[in-house]
Amino acid sequence: MESTGSSGSPRSASNARLTSPDPAASQKSRQNSTNHRPSSFSFLFPSRGASGSCSLREVPGGEAPLPPSPTRPLAAQNYKSQCSLRPSVVKLPVELAHDDSWRMESVLSKYENQITIFTDYLEEYSDTDELVWILGKQHLLKTEKSKLLSDISARLWFTYRRKFSPIGGTGPSSDAGWGCMLRCGQMMLAQALICRHLGRDWNWEKQKEQPKEYQRILQCFLDRKDCCYSIHQMAQMGVGEGKSIGEWFGPNTVAQVLKKLALFDEWNSLAVYVSMDNTVVIEDIKKMCCVLPLSADTAGESPDSLTASNQSKGTSAYCPAWKPLLLIVPLRLGINQINPVYVDAFKECFKMPQSLGALGGKPNNAYYFIGFLGDELIFLDPHTTQTFVDTEENGMVDDQTFHCLQSPQRMNILNLDPSVALGFFCKEEKDFDNWCSLVQKEILKENLRMFELVQKHPSHWPPFVPPTKPEVTTTGAEFIDSTEQLEDFDLEEDFEILSV
Repeated sequence: MESTGSSGSPRSASNARLTSPDPAASQKSRQNSTNHRPSSFSFLFPSRGASGSCSLREVPGGEAPLPPSPTRPLAAQNYKSQCSLRPSVVKLPVELAHDDSWRMESVLSKYENQITIFTDYLEEYSDTDELVWILGKQHLLKTEKSKLLSDISARLWFTYRRKFSPIGGTGPSSDAGWGCMLRCGQMMLAQALICRHLGRDWNWEKQKEQPKEYQRILQCFLDRKDCCYSIHQMAQMGVGEGKSIGEWFGPNTVAQVLKKLALFDEWNSLAVYVSMDNTVVIEDIKKMCCVLPLSADTAGESPDSLTASNQSKGTSAYCPAWKPLLLIVPLRLGINQINPVYVDAFKECFKMPQSLGALGGKPNNAYYFIGFLGDELIFLDPHTTQTFVDTEENGMVDDQTFHCLQSPQRMNILNLDPSVALGFFCKEEKDFDNWCSLVQKEILKENLRMFELVQKHPSHWPPFVPPTKPEVTTTGAEFIDSTEQLEDFDLEEDFEILSV
């Protein structure tokens, strides 16, 4: 059940602290809003030179359109860069309005856009001893600020793009205005692949040669129909989930799309488990992740019998081979806003070494949450439109625009929309067993539990059948290039609303 609440949810005062606007500027902004025809916008963003990779510039269509209102002025404030870069004022080029790839943005630009630019909040806490948690790792803010920023910038950052080949041949050539949750799903999956091939402690440095696995991971997400996790593949697979191309996705829909696309990804060979009814079933995950080795000793054993044999030997018995697990837990943590009773358990998930963060945000505005500081969540924001990047002649990808080099953004956890999806990665079976122990210790101790972890498959549920790749003779990319063939996938049941 995806959230469809109002887009006017409260914004944290600490998240968007606007300075008192200049009266003349406010009057001009209100006039633009009343006329509904803003000819150009001026934004503040840190200057990075010709190759700047991460500006806070927003373009028309950067967020879901809001109805025009003369009482809602365009908001902006000075931005203090963590690199002490001077803010520069730029205007959106008029020529972009005539570019076919910006057609959607041009249509959306008739609405007023609220642009909020955040301060470098890390300096506000520079003298405190508070811990910051980022995807299972802790940083002492007082002494490890540069290490913290380096850890955050190492995450792959996927944003809106423009000028890629039209989706489906005739569809949109930009995902600005509708693709933010898909981009967040890409970021969560990319973090799983980084942990899979490079490890959680891997770090990225600008213009430094990276392992070949890094480049291969990056190429999985390029905006081309032949890349397994591209915006093209995700949008078209979403048709099988009842989402038209160009329609906004929710956390649960993205989770289902990733699960199905992973079936075509033989290189990463992930087992993607999406929980149902707020329940994670250990037995089902073991059945899905335990794979038979190619040996004569187990040639006659089925996965079911092997799993049962392991369970009969106790928790110390492991599968002969474990398929790396991407575990996604879609949740509804309230009705119209998150119930405060879930806050502590939600934050505990970011402390787990298996953490991949969370998908969520505010209605029609998705963010990829990677950690927290106090009661504020730290997130990567996909609402910046950049130009499509393709492989170069040498087969490499220029990765400068795939890492956010600015200070992270934040929001108060109570402003979080209740529809979220938690992500975890377990490379080996012992990682999953450790995750189960942490959940039992930190999550299941609450009276009102955020989700359930059970050993056996519920008897009233349909039998669990591990997902398999459909029998087709073409590649995965060619298969889902035709939306008619998406009928081979059954729609998943939605998750229920938790009691509040």
